[in-house]
This record gives sequence, structure tokens and C-alpha cells, in this order.
Amino acid sequence: MVGALSRDDAAVVRISEDQAIVATVDFFTPIVDDAYTFGAIAATNAFSDLYAMGATPLLGLNLVGWPRQPEMLELLGDVVRGGSDVTTRAGAFVLGGHSIDDAEPKFGMVALGLVHPDRLITNAGASGGDQLILTKPIGTGVLSTALKHDAISEPDMQIAIDAMTTLNDSAAGAMNDVFDGIHAATDVTGFGLLGHLNTLLLASGVAARLDAQAVPRFPRVVELIDDGKIPGGTERNLATAEDYTTWNDVEPTTQTLLADAQTSGGLLIAVAADRADDLRSALLARRVPAIATIGEVVAGPPGAITVTGP
Repeated sequence: MVGALSRDDAAVVRISEDQAIVATVDFFTPIVDDAYTFGAIAATNAFSDLYAMGATPLLGLNLVGWPRQPEMLELLGDVVRGGSDVTTRAGAFVLGGHSIDDAEPKFGMVALGLVHPDRLITNAGASGGDQLILTKPIGTGVLSTALKHDAISEPDMQIAIDAMTTLNDSAAGAMNDVFDGIHAATDVTGFGLLGHLNTLLLASGVAARLDAQAVPRFPRVVELIDDGKIPGGTERNLATAEDYTTWNDVEPTTQTLLADAQTSGGLLIAVAADRADDLRSALLARRVPAIATIGEVVAGPPGAITVTGP
């Protein structure tokens, strides 16, 4: 039902009249110092792709690249425990995985879920007039880079850690509550808000207007960008965004923020204008980290984004 061509969040294969398998994979190097937290973030991030497509998690398979030194193997136990605890919270099971000897630690998961084929949400259905709603603040890439450079401590980014370890199950549940009004969705991760919005717009054949002021961001992110704590992935995202983004009085710091490479971000949802209030109410009832109406879908060159500042 969904393959690689639409650059959607996961692959989808129908296995019966009323069931389809949703499959995805994500892994990365540590973005925080605490091993347990790293594992929890990585698992939350992997399951996010399932939630973006309306699926219910079924199981996870660990992917591990890890040094063989005894002290590092002890840390791996904490990482795996963090991932396992999140998987349990998602109502799923860790049923195995694969590990290799690797000089640089890496951890993540293959995540599998189930969805009724008639309840599948893709990135390809947005239409003119839809409102764009985001369910987590952005800025985790900048914060993680600042942590690596000792510009902040882990307690300084605790709000972001809390968000990165918050499953997108509540946001997915809210989408299910107003399913007939949900036209498209994606999660916001490594390509940043602009990159993932561009992919959704390309798949849907439409454009968008974005209000930069309406985009929620974590504390201290603007200050850290001004101080040069910018990930390489964010810089690449911003360079790519120049091809499809028109900036209307948007400050350079804000431009960087909108392109920031995220980990375990929120869902970006295109909802019909007449159902947007219902979605916001459902998100509020389910206590998602943020409920921000950040723009609207418009007719225009597919993938084009116009951002209004500052």
C-alpha cells in the first residue's frame, strides 16, 4: 500500500481485508549522556513513524552497534532497558534484534505495527485550506549539539528529554478521534520541520504558508543558535530548504530553527479547516506536549513553502 516512492514514514503491506503491516527502522548515535535515556529516546523515535500513519505498535527488534569493552557493555544494558521500557509503554514487545561490534555506539529499532487499511494515514492527502498542527516543540538538534559541546548540561535540556521520550500515541489517538478530517500526517525528525513539511506537500501536490512565530520551540534554543551551536544536519537541511522556501522577513536564527534536525519530534498534521477545532480539542484532552497551529496548506507549486517572520 505504501512504498519508498512517496517518502512516507513507513512501508505498508496489506495482509488481509482488515489488516495491514506497517514497518519502519530508525537508529542513531547517542544524543544524551545517560545510557537509559538514550535507549528510551531511540525507541520512542522508532515508534513515532507508526503513530504518524495511524498504526498500533506490535513489536520492536533491537539494532545495536557497540564497542566490546566490558564497561561499554554494561552501559548497553541500560540502553536496552530504556528501549524495552518504552516498548512496554507502547503496548508492544521487544522480540530480539541484532548486534555488531562497532567503535561508535549506535542503537535503534525495527518497529512493526498494525492498521486497518481503511484507517491508514499517509503523507499524500493534504489539500488546499487544511490547517497544519504540530504536537511537539522543535530545537532538539541544537540542544543536543550544545550538550556535546558542554554549553549546557543534561538538566538544562530536561524539557526536551521529556518530549523526546513522550510517545506520539496520544497525538495518534487524537487523529483517530477525528479521522474523517485528517488528510495527511508525518512525524518531524531528521529533516527538520521544513524538510518533512516539504515531503508531505510534494506527496500531496500542494504548497503551504507557515507562520514562524506560531512554531513552538524549546527554551534557550534561539540563544544557542546565535552562539553557533548548530548541528551539521541542520545546516544541510537549511541549505536544501532554500530550493523550496520563500522567506518573508524571517530572521536567520528562525530560519535555522525551522530547519533544525529533530529527534523523536511531534506529529505534523494536515486537518480539514472545519475539523481543526475538533482535533485541537482531542489533542488537549490527551495532553500532548504542544498544540500549535503553524500554517495552512494552499494551492501552489508542489512542495513550496512560504514562511512569514520574524
